[in-house]
Amino acid sequence: MNFGFSEDQLALAATVRDVLRTHCPPGSLRTERRPAWEQLAALGFFGLLLPEETDGLGLGLVDVLPALEETGRACLPGPVVETAVVAPGLLAEVPKLAAGAVCVGVLPPGQAYAADADLADLLVVVRDGRARVVPRQDVRLAPRRGVDPCRPLFEVAFSRSEPLAGPVAPVLARATVATAAQLVGVARELLAVTVGYARVRTQFGAPIGSFQAVKHQLADVAVAVEFAAPLVYRAALTVDAGSAERDASAAKAAAGEAATLAARVALQVHGAIGYTEELDLRFWLARAWSLSAAYGTTAAHRERLRTAITGRRP
Repeated sequence: MNFGFSEDQLALAATVRDVLRTHCPPGSLRTERRPAWEQLAALGFFGLLLPEETDGLGLGLVDVLPALEETGRACLPGPVVETAVVAPGLLAEVPKLAAGAVCVGVLPPGQAYAADADLADLLVVVRDGRARVVPRQDVRLAPRRGVDPCRPLFEVAFSRSEPLAGPVAPVLARATVATAAQLVGVARELLAVTVGYARVRTQFGAPIGSFQAVKHQLADVAVAVEFAAPLVYRAALTVDAGSAERDASAAKAAAGEAATLAARVALQVHGAIGYTEELDLRFWLARAWSLSAAYGTTAAHRERLRTAITGRRP
């Protein structure tokens, strides 16, 4: 299987990366709820997966995977996966979706709270294998505590809703793979920042990165990221072929483990200062933990993968 990306796919990622560096710097995470969304919409980012007949580009998930990884690397706030990946699969006929004028939130099965529901013009609620859409005016939200300040959680109640046609499982599998791609981006950024810090922080007259104990931890993170990334790429290829449940679980579990390991090592190497309010690192730590729990926890996907391989149910 060829995991090499085409020049067009890499160019899209580079464009998204440039936009996010300019319009979603770490400082914006403290002051803005949706930095860079307007600029991404102008690029057509939210119409990449929409069919051409609804003003989209009709690309496959694998085509946008490097760009999604960049949104994780930038810690981009807002329901990115829900609007760019879930909505094209369930709400493609909604006007102005391709223009990025409609923000979509999702309450997935097995989760009590919806992330970023305060930003959603339309909220998709999935229960008992069926999806329903609720307009903003019919939703009542109650804030709930979460670990990620840029990805707030809400308890959802609603009075009216409309059922959505079509199977929802393939769309959730795509969302799972897209979230795994974001986790790979988060892990890469945490590793880069931690390596940079280990090179300049000195102890006993030497950079802490020269100590074997630190080297080994950073090497473990690098190995975990390089192990997870191909699993995500494979899942993106097979999800568009319609047979991705096992691959999606393998990708999400590996990406979640890589990101949480990167977060733990970053916290240890930074001497726990990553917890402080002033350090931007805390946003990436929180994103690693919050995305690891989105669309199924690492443990849940490990269990699904084990069942798929052995055929034995717990």
